[in-house]
Amino acid sequence: MAKKDKKNTADEMSETPDVSKNEKEKKSKKAEESVTEDKKEKKEKQDKKDKKKSEKKEPNKIVKWFKDLKIEFKKVVWPSRKTVFDNTSVVLAVVVASAVLVGLLDTGFLALMRLIYQQG
Repeated sequence: MAKKDKKNTADEMSETPDVSKNEKEKKSKKAEESVTEDKKEKKEKQDKKDKKKSEKKEPNKIVKWFKDLKIEFKKVVWPSRKTVFDNTSVVLAVVVASAVLVGLLDTGFLALMRLIYQQG
């Protein structure tokens, strides 16, 4: 019987490391599951926050538009005073030249129509 007791003790010793391995594996799985659950909970909380934020932003579309407008104005490269003056001068000169040209054409066509109707 002493031999059997030794075998049982040896079997128990060999089972103990397996049991501890299984327990360690179970603990690690539980830890992973808890981490996964924590991540899911955090994601759900973040989704709820995002949803609340989007709900809050919808009524303030006008405010958002003005904020975006302000940001866009900061991006604009404004021309110098000299550039504005030069461009304005060119536009005015073209407008005056066009007006003179249209006036001359109008006077010429009017004279042509008078000639046609006087002879007819």
